[in-house]
Amino acid sequence: METARVLVAADKFKGSLTAVQVAERVTAGLRRIAPEVPVETLPVADGGDGTVAAAVAAGFERREARVTGPLGDPVTAAYALRDTTAVVEMAEASGLQHLPEGVFAPLTATTYGSGELLLAALEAGARTLVFGVGGSATTDGGAGMLAALGARFLDADGKPVGPGGGGLADLASADLSGLDPRLTGVDLILASDVDNPLTGPKGAPEVYGRQKGATEEDIAVLDAALAHYASVLGPDHARLPGAGAAGGIGYGALVALGARFRPGIEVMLDVLGFAPALARATLVITGEGSLDEQTLHGKAPAGVAAAARAAGIEVVAVCGRLALPPEALGRAGIRRAYALTELEPDPAVCMAEAGPLLERAAENIARDFLR
Repeated sequence: METARVLVAADKFKGSLTAVQVAERVTAGLRRIAPEVPVETLPVADGGDGTVAAAVAAGFERREARVTGPLGDPVTAAYALRDTTAVVEMAEASGLQHLPEGVFAPLTATTYGSGELLLAALEAGARTLVFGVGGSATTDGGAGMLAALGARFLDADGKPVGPGGGGLADLASADLSGLDPRLTGVDLILASDVDNPLTGPKGAPEVYGRQKGATEEDIAVLDAALAHYASVLGPDHARLPGAGAAGGIGYGALVALGARFRPGIEVMLDVLGFAPALARATLVITGEGSLDEQTLHGKAPAGVAAAARAAGIEVVAVCGRLALPPEALGRAGIRRAYALTELEPDPAVCMAEAGPLLERAAENIARDFLR
């Protein structure tokens, strides 16, 4: 019989555990039941928040920069660097986590700091930029990011338009000639689990505006402003998959920076060295806080399971809550899911005690698959 080797490649349990902590807890549970089985950990992310942390866990160097936050105040943002590859997470600069509790700025929040973070990576010598987009507080079509990189967005009087998506309603002309020339020699990969267009019923304001505090009136204003912005910069790119990612920052990267869109989890598995780790494994454990319909649409566990299935390696999942029937899991390549709510039905306790409960779930995996 083949000697068992486990690869733990799970995403964070949002609000409870980072991906690194998930890996540690699963490993601890497995070792209690099957101490002789080698366990390798590779925390994963799909381009959203936690992407830099996953890269650092895989051996990238963590770097920090002071940049402009979504409300215009300075914030400290991290990116990850290895050789000439940088992993830049837009949420580090322009994410919802930088907004005070209950404070939103749907019309004025800016991605300027995301542009500054890309510049910091360029300054550090990066020539491949993996730009993970998600968790944004912004809906400015990436105009702030482009302005930080040297673009100018002017109103009819030749003055810079105001920050955020709302300011784009006044846009009369866009000048991209001042963009940092180093960008032309860079491979910029737009890594996202979102393939929405920029505007319309499936666009950034309509689908994601409400979680950033936008009212129905704000959504209409933002949708019209972004459509106008795209008419000035290039309407064709607005319909591309990923244009609507992170409040339209995807569009800005596609239309002005020559970015190429790839599903975030695919990019991150490449960057993190998943293929060689997978080749060493006989069982893969993946997971995230909630295994639900969204998981199947490009989230980390689905990407991990697809790659493992293609290699003929069995996959099980851990999660806080499970909202998928066994047949949907099976189609995704996941043999079985272990939910913390099976061990503790109270969701609040599950969130608070996620670590110890996850160890118990891992013990059950070891009994079922390693004994």
